Amino acid sequence: MTTIHAESAAVIDARPEDVLAVLRDYHTGHPAVLPKPYFEECTVLEGGTGAGTVLRVRMNVMGAKRQYRMVVSEPEPGLLVETDADAGVVTSFRVESLNDGQQARVTITTDSQASAGIMGWIERLMVPPATRRIYQQELAQLNDYLHQRG
Repeated sequence: MTTIHAESAAVIDARPEDVLAVLRDYHTGHPAVLPKPYFEECTVLEGGTGAGTVLRVRMNVMGAKRQYRMVVSEPEPGLLVETDADAGVVTSFRVESLNDGQQARVTITTDSQASAGIMGWIERLMVPPATRRIYQQELAQLNDYLHQRG
């Protein structure tokens, strides 16, 4: 199978540790920055803060509805990874310090498995740009959320 890769990054006007705190908080912070109507649901099934959290995420993108069971890990400092092994989807959030810790570069990346045949060709063509647009909106909402809080 072919992998579909989509990635977006932005500089967030907040300290990296504050950005990570929002992204690691699956009860309040992280769901608050997910763009509607694409993210229809983000429900904590286990945990709720960082590694070990298990989520149910329902998405509706271009009329295609999907549900994922994401398991969160933190393989290294500044990296949050959500994995649905059954669906073959891995989304990561990398937070890097900029300007002596006064800003953060946040990169959201998703790798997923394309379907076979013509459907896979269509997915490889349409999914990356649509996903990048969603992630740009999520990054803007993350920046706004941090400014509203503090």
